[in-house]
Formats: sequence, C-alpha cells, structure tokens
Amino acid sequence: MTRYHFPDQSQDVISVSSLNRMARDLLEAGIPPVWIGGEISNLTLAASGHAYFSLKDGGAQLRCVMFRHKLSLLPFRPQEGMQVELRGQVTLYEARGEFQINVGEMRAAGLGRLYEAFERLKARLQAEGLFDNARKRELPAHPAAIGIVTSPAAAALRDVVSTLRRRMPGIPLILYPAQVQGETSARQIADAIRQAGERREVDVLIVCRGGGSIEDLWSFNEEIVARAVAACPIPTVSGVGHETDFTICDFVADRRAPTPTAAAELVSPNREHLAIQLEQTKRALERALGRLLTDKAQQLDFLGRRLTHPGARLQTQRERLNTLSQTLRQCVHAAFEQGRWRLQLAGTRLARHQPDLDAGRQALRQRQDALIRARDRLLERRAQRLAQLAATLTALNPDAVLARGYAIVQKQDGHAVKNPAELLNHEKVTLRLAEGSTEARIEHSEGAQAQLPF
Repeated sequence: MTRYHFPDQSQDVISVSSLNRMARDLLEAGIPPVWIGGEISNLTLAASGHAYFSLKDGGAQLRCVMFRHKLSLLPFRPQEGMQVELRGQVTLYEARGEFQINVGEMRAAGLGRLYEAFERLKARLQAEGLFDNARKRELPAHPAAIGIVTSPAAAALRDVVSTLRRRMPGIPLILYPAQVQGETSARQIADAIRQAGERREVDVLIVCRGGGSIEDLWSFNEEIVARAVAACPIPTVSGVGHETDFTICDFVADRRAPTPTAAAELVSPNREHLAIQLEQTKRALERALGRLLTDKAQQLDFLGRRLTHPGARLQTQRERLNTLSQTLRQCVHAAFEQGRWRLQLAGTRLARHQPDLDAGRQALRQRQDALIRARDRLLERRAQRLAQLAATLTALNPDAVLARGYAIVQKQDGHAVKNPAELLNHEKVTLRLAEGSTEARIEHSEGAQAQLPF
C-alpha cells in the first residue's frame, strides 16, 4: 500500500489536482475490485459508445462508468431501472473530484432474471418462425370494426378510444377486457385474444397497455400471450408501453406500435385525410362530368345539323331512285345495243368463213379415189415381193434339197457334217432324208482316218 506524506498545515500548500490524485491512488490501492449490486438509474449512452449511470439502492447511490470495449461484450443492453450486479474498480474522477466505479463486468440480477427469460423465449420463438415477416399480414385500410384487448380501467384504453373517436368516430369499437398486470393477467390477455378470434366481429385487433417497468409489462412477455397472438386469425397490432419498451408480443404481432395511441393511429384511417381525398375525388369527378357533358353537347349539335325532315329525306331518296332507274335503263339499252352489234359482227365473220359443202364433197371423193388407187398399187407391190420371198425361201428350204435325193449327215450329237475330215473311220452317223432318217457307219480307205476302237 502506498503511503503519502501529507504536508503540515503551517507549511506547504498542495493543489486540488494533487489531492484528487492522491485520493484516487489511495482508493485504487486500498479497495480491490468488488462485486456490487443495485439498480441502474440516470443511464446515458454517449456518442462515443461509453455508458454513464448511477447504481443505487434504498440508502445511497454512486457514479459508474463502463467504457465501450467492455460494454460491447455484454449479452444485453443496460436499461433504466434494471437490477444488476457489477464488478469494477473503485476510483476517483480527478477532473471533477467524483467518486465512481470503473465497471469491468456486469450481469443481470433480480430483474435481470426476467431479461434472461425474455431473451430465451425470444430466441426460441424466433427459431420457430413466429417473428418472420412472411407470416405478417397487412392491416385493413378501412376496418368495419376495431377490437381492443386491455383493462377497462387502463389509461391506455382512454388514449386509444379518444384517438379513434378523433380520427374516425363512425367505426364501432369492441372491448375484450383483461387484466394487464398481475398473476392471472397473461391468461386473461390470451383468453381475450382467442375470444376475439373466435367471434370474428372485428377486422383488426389492438393489444395494448400503458408504460411501466419490466415487471409491469411482463404479462406481454409470457409465451401463452405470444402463442395466442400468433394463432389469432385477425390482424393484430401490439401497442404496449412506451417507444423504448419491447415485449415478445411486439415481435409476434403483425405490426408493432410504440404506444397505444400510435396503435390506434395505425389501425384507423384519418377522417381529415379521407375528407381531403374525397374532396379531391369529387372535384376530379366534377371535371370529368363537365368534360363528358361538353363532349355530348357538341356531339348533339353535330347530329342535329345532320338531322333532316322525313318528307325531305323521302323526296331526296325518291329523286335518287329516279336517277338510278334512268341510269339502269341506259345501261340496259347500251348493253343490248352492244350485244346486237357483236351478234352482227359474228354473223359477218361466220358468213365469210362458211364452208362450200359441194366442193368439199367433190374433193373428198377425189381423195377417196386416190387413196383406193394407192392402196391397190401398194397391195400389188407387196404381193409381188411376197412371191419373190416365197420362191427364195423355197429354194433355200433344206427339205426341198432333201426331196431332190440329198441327205444330211449328222453326228451322234446332232452336229451336221460339212467336211469328210470331221468323220472318223467306223464312226456311226445319222443320215437325214426327205422322208425320214437312218443310221450308217463310215468306212474310209485304209489309213485315211483314225479308227474308233471296237
């Protein structure tokens, strides 16, 4: 432990800074880091990321500072009124001479257990998909009726009703009463939400209550309420607490409003805005109707100019009929004259080309006589030629030669022998005569031809 020499009152005078530095050293050296429990108050989160707050209990409070690099390691965000346990170094802020704790660690205590339960339930429901934007439904733009789940004695109910009456007083409101604080409040809130879903008499449902501590708002962090909101068939808006308050109900609901009043504004159309839109639509319709009337009036004037008296119209059609009748007669007469002229022209051409039947018959007889004479001459020439060919054929006919006493010598294979050298001695041959055939044997002079073996 560092020991300091304090000056005598009659001797040296020290500065304020020196005294604060000695006090800081004594505190840091004399008191080791300790765990301290208390409630956070006067919390300030600086732009630098450091947190400044007071830790208090029923009898005292002390200043605390937690620097950014330590604050970022916490699994939660410190909030006003939170009960915590912190470990830090007792020190003195020299510039102001303020006694403070330089916090190095912090953990939830007391209400911190509620925050831990809050985070656990939030993580589990988020993993189940109850917070997904895909399951969020759009709020109706013009609800026919609005339901409210809250306590009949709650100030939030008065805020919601006054806001709805101001914005759109014609919309019916239905209250589904439930306690919003206490042991049975979570069950009552869940039952009221289920009752609204079963009755289906409203188009949108507000679940709300005013601000308070985490203990006051804890009913809206219960799983039974979250499940009821998720299962509700009616689009639901959560308006619990103030803008800085968040509950599990906020994450499950289709829309989250920072306050009950804001929830009422979310679910109701603004009467003044609707009146402005209605006026704008009215003016647009008036302009469109005026343009339509002007166009129709001009069209009526145009058609009026085209409209004529029926008698005059009949007279015009009668005159047109007479004109068409004359034109038709002229066309028929012209067509008749043209046809007659064409007929005369054809008769003239036919007369020029009409054949002389007597001359034709005489020419035909002459050609017939010439054809007969040519035929007779051709037949005569063909008969002479045929006789010549018959005589030649007769002369060349082998049978005629045989008839004159000749014979044809044929070998055994039917080959006709033309040269004696083709025959062997003692060879059998066939002699073909005019009236039949016979066999013979060749007898050559000795040594004239080779002999067949016997």
